[in-house]
Amino acid sequence: MTVPQPPTELSVVVPAYNEEHRLRPTLDAVRRHLAEGPWESWEIVVVDDGSTDRTRAIAEEAATAEGDHVVQVVAYDRNRGKGYALRQGVAHTRGRRVLVTDADLATPVEELERLEKAMAGGCAVAVGSRARPGATIETHQSRRRELLGRCGNFLIRAVAVPGIRDTQCGFKLFDGEHARAAFAAARTDGWAIDVEVLQYLRRRGLGIVEVPVRWAHQEGSKVRPLDYPRVLGELAVMKARAVRPRRLTAVRPAQLAVLGAFLLASFLLHQGRWPDPSSRYLPDSMQDQNQWEWFFAVTADSVGFGPGLRNPLFTDLQGFPDGVNLMANTVMLGLSVPLAPVTAAFGPAVSLALVMTLGLAATGLAWYRLIHKWLGTGRCAAVVGGLLAAFAPPMVSHANAHPNFVVLFMIPLIVDRALRLCTPDARVVRDGVVLGLFAAYQIFLGEEPLLLAAVGMLLFAVAYAVVRPAVARAVWRPLGKGLAVGAGVALPLVAYPLYWQFFGPQSYRSVLHGEGTGNSPLALLSFAERSLAGSREAAEPLALNITEQNAFYGWPLVTLALAITVGLWRRAVVRALAFTALAAAFLSLGPEFRIPLTDVVLPGPWRPLAHAPLFESVIESRVAMVCAPALGMLVALAVDRLAVSRPSRRALGLAAVAAALAPIVPMPLPTVERVAVPPFITDGTWRSYVDTARGESLVPVPLPDPGNAEGLHWQVAAGLGFKVPGGYFNGPWGEERVGIYGAAPRHTANLLRDVRYSGRAPLLGDAWRRQAAEDLAYWNAGALVLAPQPGAEALRATLRQLLGRDGEFVGGVWVWELG
Repeated sequence: MTVPQPPTELSVVVPAYNEEHRLRPTLDAVRRHLAEGPWESWEIVVVDDGSTDRTRAIAEEAATAEGDHVVQVVAYDRNRGKGYALRQGVAHTRGRRVLVTDADLATPVEELERLEKAMAGGCAVAVGSRARPGATIETHQSRRRELLGRCGNFLIRAVAVPGIRDTQCGFKLFDGEHARAAFAAARTDGWAIDVEVLQYLRRRGLGIVEVPVRWAHQEGSKVRPLDYPRVLGELAVMKARAVRPRRLTAVRPAQLAVLGAFLLASFLLHQGRWPDPSSRYLPDSMQDQNQWEWFFAVTADSVGFGPGLRNPLFTDLQGFPDGVNLMANTVMLGLSVPLAPVTAAFGPAVSLALVMTLGLAATGLAWYRLIHKWLGTGRCAAVVGGLLAAFAPPMVSHANAHPNFVVLFMIPLIVDRALRLCTPDARVVRDGVVLGLFAAYQIFLGEEPLLLAAVGMLLFAVAYAVVRPAVARAVWRPLGKGLAVGAGVALPLVAYPLYWQFFGPQSYRSVLHGEGTGNSPLALLSFAERSLAGSREAAEPLALNITEQNAFYGWPLVTLALAITVGLWRRAVVRALAFTALAAAFLSLGPEFRIPLTDVVLPGPWRPLAHAPLFESVIESRVAMVCAPALGMLVALAVDRLAVSRPSRRALGLAAVAAALAPIVPMPLPTVERVAVPPFITDGTWRSYVDTARGESLVPVPLPDPGNAEGLHWQVAAGLGFKVPGGYFNGPWGEERVGIYGAAPRHTANLLRDVRYSGRAPLLGDAWRRQAAEDLAYWNAGALVLAPQPGAEALRATLRQLLGRDGEFVGGVWVWELG
């Protein structure tokens, strides 16, 4: 039985053909450098490409001299070419990084550290380049060879890999998994494998960076002037092969396993709703589930699954007669429109359950892909990071029917496109266009998450520019051009919807959230209610409500993040991620915050932004959600590093990670049996009391509002057949059009709400009756409907005073016909 070998940090692949004079000094130099360097575990793979001299024997002697098998030899009898040798060698590696170097060591192994630093930004390969500014050529070739080499390289990069100046330099550092995939996919046995591998990485959008290195010509080089024409010939064969019809790429078991992990995690979180989505309710969502199901229903009704086509940006089905600016209420047109057939066929409860479950899984998968691609971690580490980014306590809190803050799969895709613009081989126009399309689509999923993502990306960019100023100077132009292209693409697509949102009917200026919307410093160290170690009693005083537990990462995870930052401090990306998480947590404290356990209130970091356009409507505590992906990436980097460390250190480190994450493992969201819709609504009896042809509305008692939106559920059950005043939405109030939750208040609506919650019917005079008549006329009320509920008797007595008569009990409700 073959015992699987543990992974290692670095694998060095040395292809060799008739290198008996240079191989042993090269192996000794590599071994000495790695033994003295920061690499905790490493291996050297020597590939004997059918040598006819003592190359194989020398490699085997080196392997025998190393008792711990640091050097391994791959050999075969017939010379097959550099490409074949590299494929064989890379296939035998198990390193997190794979260094490919020629046997002549023309680029000193000491340059390895420069390539590793360049890969800290998430590239798939760092190419040691003799042609980049800053490179040092210590020993030149003959002028004829140098001229032929430059001409050959010029033709190769022009034909095959534009933007890469030195494709044929034999000193390249790869991400291990990407290297094994790229070389396994290669078909070239000759020198063109360098180009084929770079093309493979570029086609998949993976980062390629060129790093200027020291280089010296070595006598006895195997590269001949005619090899460049051969490379061009091999490229022509590759191009001819590429135009043949391609077979569909098979889905790998590992990819299915990753997808299954995220789907399973999301399903377990939402398992309470799936047995019967239409009859199960999330009590911790308060009235948000009613609101979001109504949003999906009204969108389907507007786009052709109702009586006819209507404007999907506006409706007067609630908030009657003023109506609701739907674009200003995040109805997620990017999903509610495509899912309109599902909503029409199975109901909005099923659509919302699908969006919440599949959207959360897709978000985790997108973060996994970003981590795996740009941080170069292994799959397991990337899965851990993706799970933390998507299922962190704030995300679980918003899983109580806040799909706009759960379905964030576009955010990692936007980050990916922005990072592509920062690579030396960026295609500014193409990537800028795609970035603009992605941003435009995210606006139709949720604008506030996009704004928070932009804040997080800006924090990361500033931090990375400080620790890597040379990188910042190199990328700001293509990044700026790409962002300009993206803005040019996105703005025409969203201009009219945004105009409607900010200047259309029932638009508003900003939203009043009240005081205390920032995080307490204790919230960042405490546990959320739905976390394994959390409780309602501990979490409730530290948040606005259970759907806004926007921090609550817990002190073990914060401690772990600090330890990771210290342990991996030399990596620029770690410092930038740590700053991003710390700055976002600090900003989330709001315009002012109280020092825990004291009465001291200090100005908060959000104060300069509190009244800025767009930022004035943000709930400040939500900025802490930026910490989730940043912490996920830090943990992924740590797990990836531990995977290739010594067994004792690996076991201790992974135990520490598990101990930090276990307390915030999310518990399934609780569900309850839904409040039944009265038969008066479901059997259509309401049609006898409300004349919709005359524009009459049905008035639930009390009127729907953010505290009790069951009237919206009635509407959905009735197929949106009637209109209701009041409602749960954001709309304008007063001459300054300040945004509030619910309809603009009217006296009768306020009276009925107060009676419902107090349970007492006040004595009312003629002034109240005149006011009620005025409000009912404003609502064009066809009927008042009172369902069984707390305070129902007091409400019935109040209506008797206002209308001068009692209602009739029909279909399980009291009805006062007015029309």
